[in-house]
Amino acid sequence: MPLIQFTRRGAGRPAIVLVHGFGCARSDWDLQVAHLSPRHETIAVDLGAHGATPGTAAHARIETHGSDVAALMSELKLGGVVLVGHSMGCRVVMEAAAREPARVAGVVLVDGSRMGQPGVNAHDPLLAEIKEKGGYASYIRPVFASMFSRSFPADKAAPVIERAARMPADIAGPLFADIRRYDSEHMDRILAAQRWPLLAVQTTRIDAGGNRVSMRPGETTPYLDLLRAKVPGAEIEIIPDIGHFPQIEAPAALNRSLARFIGRLG
Repeated sequence: MPLIQFTRRGAGRPAIVLVHGFGCARSDWDLQVAHLSPRHETIAVDLGAHGATPGTAAHARIETHGSDVAALMSELKLGGVVLVGHSMGCRVVMEAAAREPARVAGVVLVDGSRMGQPGVNAHDPLLAEIKEKGGYASYIRPVFASMFSRSFPADKAAPVIERAARMPADIAGPLFADIRRYDSEHMDRILAAQRWPLLAVQTTRIDAGGNRVSMRPGETTPYLDLLRAKVPGAEIEIIPDIGHFPQIEAPAALNRSLARFIGRLG
């Protein structure tokens, strides 16, 4: 199988591998690559069926993406890597770290979540809901629109929303549902496997009505409480008053968080 497509810039350790979320692409990290690559080897990937990387039916499962990123680290002979994942990419980098633990120096989770609870089948009901709402593209547009804060310009959000809607529906719908399946079956296992310094940068939460809302300093969520319980020493930072994409909406703030964490790794 060919390697997933990637952008590679700069030199210096630790190396940094940036993994986008569902329906996204490596270009979302352009401002992080520009900021980090003068001091670090910085690699941003296109996961299977995203960006310039072709997809297969196997890319409807999180484990395949984690295996692809692990294989890329091995192929490039990377060591001492800081894995940075956004949203679905949080699962991907944790899976990759568990598969190639000797290559990992730290993990950063950007606006992660837990979408499925142990023993609960949320995968099949979500696929049924996608079908009921007119299919994948019709379903995903309002989901992605809700990921941006009200203050973010609509003309900048629109290309991100449409990029997600253009994904191949036969892979994208099952993959979106698979996030819940993976969390239900593997979140506890994958967090228990985390032996590396971990930073969670959180910007949003889902409220009791199912709406995505911006976080405020001092707030917590069940997901963040889970990280604190499962990963002793985990660092948690809140970037307030923005949406789900801090790398796009607040790149300077995210860059500072990444630089501080990487700097503490020595």
